[in-house]
Amino acid sequence: MTSSLSSPETCDVLVYGTGLVESIVAAALAWSGSNVVHIDHNPYYGGLWASLNLEELKTWTDQINSPDGNGGPYSNAYLYISRNLDSRKYAIDISPHIMFTRSDLLGLLVQSRVSRYLEFKPLGSFHTFEQDSFEKVPGTKEDIFTSQSLSLLTKRSLMRFMKFVVEWDSHPEIWRPYKGVPISQFLQEKFLLERPQIVEFVHSIALLSTPDAPTEVALDRIQKYLTSMGVYGPFPAMFSMYGSGGELAQGFCRSAAVAGAVYRLGTKLESFDEATGTAVLDNGERLIVAEKLITNQGLVETGEEVTRMVAVVEKDCKEWFVEGESAAIVVFPVDTLDGNKYAVQALVLGAGSGQVPSGQAVWYISTRETGEQGRKDLFLALEKMEESILRESTEDFEFDVSDEDVLLMPNGMPIISSVRLGESLRNFTPKESLKYLLKLTFTQKVTTRPPIRAASRPARASSGEDEISSSVETISGEPDSGKVLYISAPSVDIIYDGVLSEAKSIYESVTGSTDDFFDVDFEDEDDEDAGDSNTAAADGPGVDEEMVFASAVDDEVAGEMTI
Repeated sequence: MTSSLSSPETCDVLVYGTGLVESIVAAALAWSGSNVVHIDHNPYYGGLWASLNLEELKTWTDQINSPDGNGGPYSNAYLYISRNLDSRKYAIDISPHIMFTRSDLLGLLVQSRVSRYLEFKPLGSFHTFEQDSFEKVPGTKEDIFTSQSLSLLTKRSLMRFMKFVVEWDSHPEIWRPYKGVPISQFLQEKFLLERPQIVEFVHSIALLSTPDAPTEVALDRIQKYLTSMGVYGPFPAMFSMYGSGGELAQGFCRSAAVAGAVYRLGTKLESFDEATGTAVLDNGERLIVAEKLITNQGLVETGEEVTRMVAVVEKDCKEWFVEGESAAIVVFPVDTLDGNKYAVQALVLGAGSGQVPSGQAVWYISTRETGEQGRKDLFLALEKMEESILRESTEDFEFDVSDEDVLLMPNGMPIISSVRLGESLRNFTPKESLKYLLKLTFTQKVTTRPPIRAASRPARASSGEDEISSSVETISGEPDSGKVLYISAPSVDIIYDGVLSEAKSIYESVTGSTDDFFDVDFEDEDDEDAGDSNTAAADGPGVDEEMVFASAVDDEVAGEMTI
């Protein structure tokens, strides 16, 4: 997929960075007929979305901590790796994401045929941490109907809300008075939901970090979860094998290369002059850019941060997975970790993800809390997860139960007192310890694109070496101009919201319209590529063939796709 720049060295569009949005735009432009050159200073695809083997992870950590400030939005990285690990058997995701089955990005993957380069697996386990244990979220009407712990009144309130939220945007008379009000207040006042149900909807279903999130935002997230359930099976979300956004980005890069884009990894953009459209690469080559430079180097920090942790454990963690799956979401709501102000989210992936070897799992844990408090919250969550998986994987876990500890439900079914159970769980001492093979903590700054400049810029001098006067660092600090377009860093959220809309916005800034965005007849490519792509997908370790996007991408409608 990599080739040399032809002479004369000119292009319509130069894309700097192989992150997900950059790669979508590069592929869309290449298929629309633009002459695209796509470069990245890293020796791997994905940029800020990449999945790294252990050697790459060590280098990445060193770059973050280097005094020259080349860590991008990342900082304060601390890495521990156990000895004698095979670097190639690990794929550590620096920006983990999951995809709801109703995601607009999934529709694009099918439309663009990039889905044939990828492999997805289901994610149906969503857990909420309460009273020292992880409770699976009842995400369907059937779960609510069969639940023995919910009162009839609570069930009615839940069913009423779930019926509303599926078409919430069609009933502004209900939600609009609460548009600027926290979602927790809306759920309590309009639907009489109690705290446990509010917590599950806000933190474990909407995957929001605070119950103070705006009602409009939360309703959209909850709707996406509920309408995604059952599209391809009894699960609302999926994840891509071997990494998230980085794998998707590489798929779009492959598509762009098929359409004629030129690729160079390990190539740095040293400077760019907007007046002449001249780009200078680190090997001294010059490239004349006729239309646009697209880059993620011009991000503006918002002052917010996310604290992240990655832990690889020597345990398969199957106790948290639905049978046949290898992934789970675990959420620690507000005030469940010694007064945490923000929810802590954990994405747990087993060996079936292709990111770790058999018998191991990787935990991606994050919080919006910053500084030492953020690190404290993550280590508390890590401790609770360790206690839980050791307890749940111990076959001889027992505790004494007296008659006073057993409560009877209205239907006569006996249940064990949660107080008594909680005491037993807290007093449980595992006979084994959990072995950590890798631990990584780092900080990610929340960034945004700079605002688009309204006024035009004065022309620059165009003679001699002065015309190559603007370094990437200087250009990247300025708003979008006639020649430079900026792309955001990965979202700190765990879902892909906003990726496609930003890609279309950038595409429109280049072409003037989105009417032909991936408006391509791929029939010729289908016959040529189908065999190679399906073979490539099946070559990966631990492939579940039923979950491979293959010939199903020939369906004209995404909803008809079978997995």
